[in-house]
Amino acid sequence: MSEPELFLDNLRNKTIVLDEVHRLDNPSEILKIAADHFPDIRVLATGSSVLGASRKFRDTLAGRKVDVWMTPMNIADLQDFGNTDIRHRLLHGGLPPFFLAKAVPEKDFQDWMDAFWAKDIQELFRLERKLSFQKFVELLIMRSGGVFEASKFAAPCEVSRPTISNYLAILDSTYVAHIVKPFSSHRPTEITSAPKVFAFDTGFAAYYRGWSSLRTDELGLLWEHFVLNELFCQLETRSINYWRDKRGHEIDFVYAPRGKQPVAIECKWKAAEFDPRGLRSFRSVYPNGKNIVVAHDVDRPFSKTFGEKKVRFVGLVGLGKEVLTP
Repeated sequence: MSEPELFLDNLRNKTIVLDEVHRLDNPSEILKIAADHFPDIRVLATGSSVLGASRKFRDTLAGRKVDVWMTPMNIADLQDFGNTDIRHRLLHGGLPPFFLAKAVPEKDFQDWMDAFWAKDIQELFRLERKLSFQKFVELLIMRSGGVFEASKFAAPCEVSRPTISNYLAILDSTYVAHIVKPFSSHRPTEITSAPKVFAFDTGFAAYYRGWSSLRTDELGLLWEHFVLNELFCQLETRSINYWRDKRGHEIDFVYAPRGKQPVAIECKWKAAEFDPRGLRSFRSVYPNGKNIVVAHDVDRPFSKTFGEKKVRFVGLVGLGKEVLTP
């Protein structure tokens, strides 16, 4: 592959797979040559990080490539893997080897993180302070789902706030953390700038908190992570927000594509736990749009009315279709 033209010329009219393409010295070169000069060859390039995150990847191939984001296992995958126990999925996570393990594979979580540092971070970003970065990852995942404040990480990680912001940007670009920004129209009563940050997988969130079994409140937190994963998977977008006002009222997730009314999405382990106060506050500001509660104990969708607002109660199956249906 040091001579891409000769390599590709021997593979006419074939499909080739380049696994961990970002480990090549110049990964963009072979993809660009294939796209420009060998249109009869289909290339599937895989990597544990988005190619655009690599300093070595200088060409986005705009219009000539399609990105496929493989999220951790979604609700449909549980059936295929022969285990539909939601609690097991939340505790073990959605990486197939971890999910298939009979006991929580604690050592494998740390091994995965070490490999992430060696194969992704060092090769793609050339960071030098391993201990500071790994300390940040540990603390961030322990606080997964909470509002992010860089100042709370700088001292324990022994780095500056700009460095913490750079670390977070790296985790976001490699899809190990997801930044969920507040939805607002910049009203004085709304939180407008403080994002929430979620770990990419429930198994890591449980591991770094030291959970070997799950209580009801812990199920609720991990369920919120799982719902976010399902939204990413079914909607094929990371454009998900949350909403909070300065009186503490909150909506877990808001989906508001350009030109559409915002969809309010609340996550509850049990449907009976839903409290409409946050929704009322949100709809007092944004009166139009669909209201959805996602609960693990809802097998068949149903609707209830709270005051003048109709709320749709759904499970994970078909969540994307419910969100997109007016």
